[in-house]
Amino acid sequence: MAQNRLLCPVLRICKSKTFQSLKNVSNNGCVRYQSTNIPKKKTASSVYRTMNIFDRKAKILQKNRAAQSDKYHLSEYIKEEVGWRTADRIFDIKRTFKTAVELGAGRGYVSRHFLPDSVEKVIICDSSQTHLDKAIVEDGVEVERVLVDEENFDFPEESVDLFVSSLALHWVNDLPGCFDKVMRCLKPDGVFIACVFGGDTLMELRQSLQLAESERLGGVYPHISPFTRIRDIGGLLNAAGFTLQTVDVDSLSIWFPSAWHVMEDLRALGEANAAYNRPVRLSRDTQFAAAAIYDEMYGKEIPDRKSRGVPATFQIINFLGWKPDPTQPRPMERGSGEVSLKDLHKIDEIIKETKTIELTDDDKK
Repeated sequence: MAQNRLLCPVLRICKSKTFQSLKNVSNNGCVRYQSTNIPKKKTASSVYRTMNIFDRKAKILQKNRAAQSDKYHLSEYIKEEVGWRTADRIFDIKRTFKTAVELGAGRGYVSRHFLPDSVEKVIICDSSQTHLDKAIVEDGVEVERVLVDEENFDFPEESVDLFVSSLALHWVNDLPGCFDKVMRCLKPDGVFIACVFGGDTLMELRQSLQLAESERLGGVYPHISPFTRIRDIGGLLNAAGFTLQTVDVDSLSIWFPSAWHVMEDLRALGEANAAYNRPVRLSRDTQFAAAAIYDEMYGKEIPDRKSRGVPATFQIINFLGWKPDPTQPRPMERGSGEVSLKDLHKIDEIIKETKTIELTDDDKK
């Protein structure tokens, strides 16, 4: 009797619409599940684990405070230079994008270079309203300003032709989820072009602070935010489903009069540390020691300026990925090659006849 009472709930479950996959309940109480061979869709979030590293509220406050400064334009030279380089990569694509989105646009460091023949409409997104109000866009390009957090943006599915971001995604906690959202919002054959700071950024300042704290305090604290590694960007693009991926690295070395000027410009740019485990303060003794170590290890005389200075390295990881589309070129099947690589030294013998190809007007542009 006890066994029959235990089976009754199972039989009632089998009759419900919620559990249509339960069937064939045998007399001994065993339940067989209907097997399904539907594979789960691979996403970046299913491959990479999200880590809650950055305090987004603190970062938004830092950006707003920096944007409200009257001297902000004196410290944004890095974002202006990298924004122009990112826009130049877009110009290499011979296409007119109807709808583009710049995520973490700041003052529109990429959008300000758009021309009507490359982008018809751009949606500038940033978490700072002050930045959006000061954003610059060329005449002839339709612009829309949207106040949104870079982690929580949402656009209709397959509604965007171009997604671009310049030096903003390195503060995003859920980077895998961000890549998945971009993939979902892009139209087929849409492109995602972005750049972030790499792991070697500010390596001189990082080493100087570590040596100074080791000497003064006997340990080190994370004063500089962790940055993304190159191999992680390629893995995220692949896991999110992007095709025709490209990842390359640039390195910018900027000279400052001293380490104090490096830290001052970082705070003025709104790029101060916003990690949850950041220390509350940096003692003045440690600051003076770090500045002295910085100058001793990396400083040198600059003949052009007739003064001494120190370098600050900024590693820029540039990447590009396309949303899959049947019209995109695909690699030939394995084994379809007619010439072996070991015969390349006989290339003149292999190519027995030459052909002349006439260039079209589009090819000459």
